[in-house]
Amino acid sequence: MRIAARTQNAFGCTSGPWTIWSLSDGHVDLPALSLKDPGDRPQDSRLADETVRLSVNCFLIQQASQDPVLIDCGAGGSWDDTMGYLGRAFEEAGLSPASIRTLLFTHAHNDHINGLVSRDGNETFPNLNRILIPEAATATFNADASLSRFRTLLTPINHGDDVIPGVTAVALPGHAPGHTGYRLDTGEDTILICGDIVHVPARQFAHPTLTWAYDDDQATARMTRLRVLADAAATGTWLAGAHLGRPGMGQVERIGDGYRFEEAG
Repeated sequence: MRIAARTQNAFGCTSGPWTIWSLSDGHVDLPALSLKDPGDRPQDSRLADETVRLSVNCFLIQQASQDPVLIDCGAGGSWDDTMGYLGRAFEEAGLSPASIRTLLFTHAHNDHINGLVSRDGNETFPNLNRILIPEAATATFNADASLSRFRTLLTPINHGDDVIPGVTAVALPGHAPGHTGYRLDTGEDTILICGDIVHVPARQFAHPTLTWAYDDDQATARMTRLRVLADAAATGTWLAGAHLGRPGMGQVERIGDGYRFEEAG
């Protein structure tokens, strides 16, 4: 991949006929004890007073002459005032939210879907006409009354579906109902936009058996992460993650029982 642009909140690169943007919605600080050893035990009780900072990234992909497609849209103003800044990243990238007609979700947690509504209560993407969402995540989405206006736009998808030309849905179970990644084959590179496979990159690449308190099924999430990292290291697949530190993209190398993450750029 070739770097096309880099600002504080937007990172763009090109590969084949595709442009890929990593756009920051902000960050959130959460208790370090949310990291869990196998057996669902806190990793280290000495971390009781510490927090870890999670980046909140969204990804925009665009093939030459085609409309851009956004993957996840951040938290909006629904959770914490450190999030909800996706519009700032769009501006830095020279992009417009009005250009987004198709949106893909990895799952339906608030920090991935509530950015549909801006802080002022308006629709962030005024021309949005299609939302592709994992079928198993639709119930969670529909339970959010604040997003009821978007329910008619939902199109359920499943593992293996070709969601747009060149992009395939990949089931990544364990973190949340329907948790799904999107594999983009550019003809030059393979990029897996992998949602919440990794929450705390400083810990979970070196110690990939560590899970996260918000993983619905700790054991399944652990096995999914181990499988994804092993495959990415073996194949050179790029990973683009919602909570990877900026720029939110990179490649992994196997180091003993863990991995080293090499950030893009």
